[in-house]
Amino acid sequence: MRGQPTRLAELKQSTRTDHQSVDDMVMAMAPFDSRENYTRFLRLQYIFHRAMRPLYVADDLNQLMPGLADRSRYAAVSKDIADMGCEVPDFRSRQDIAQIGMARVGWLYVCEGSSLGAAFLLKAAAGIGLTADFGARHLAAHADGRGRHWREFVDQVNSLALGKNEDEMVRDGACAAFEFFRNLLMVEAARTADTQSQG
Repeated sequence: MRGQPTRLAELKQSTRTDHQSVDDMVMAMAPFDSRENYTRFLRLQYIFHRAMRPLYVADDLNQLMPGLADRSRYAAVSKDIADMGCEVPDFRSRQDIAQIGMARVGWLYVCEGSSLGAAFLLKAAAGIGLTADFGARHLAAHADGRGRHWREFVDQVNSLALGKNEDEMVRDGACAAFEFFRNLLMVEAARTADTQSQG
């Protein structure tokens, strides 16, 4: 008899549509067709990782998930911004990121999952002259390797002792994280369209 699906397996299934929607919107930006397009994508990555930083350094979450603070890619994406000569984005989303409770685990799931899937993006970035040492640092794999780094996170999340309501909070947090990034993409698309119409 097959066992029950893990928390992460259920989370992946319940957010599949949200995830695909964001992926499709990112690819529609054609971020690796040119450095100009990549810079637009990088700005959104910076905004997202800046917003996520407080979750990675939260004391209670680091007690539950040791090593969490070291997983943040905010420092790396900040260096990428500098590499590309970008102005630091000052955009602040109207959507709040959960600062307490288990919804934060859902946000972290989305952020960590994006790191796992970044291998393809890093390879694409090479086509416009960007590497793990210049411009695409935040897409680079962890020193331990993407797979191992992700499995450690999965094990930590699956091992959390949560009640039904807390599991629902995790799922809601993940959906909110996808919505946060989808809104960033929509704002950027509107900004680009406005710039092009004026040009």
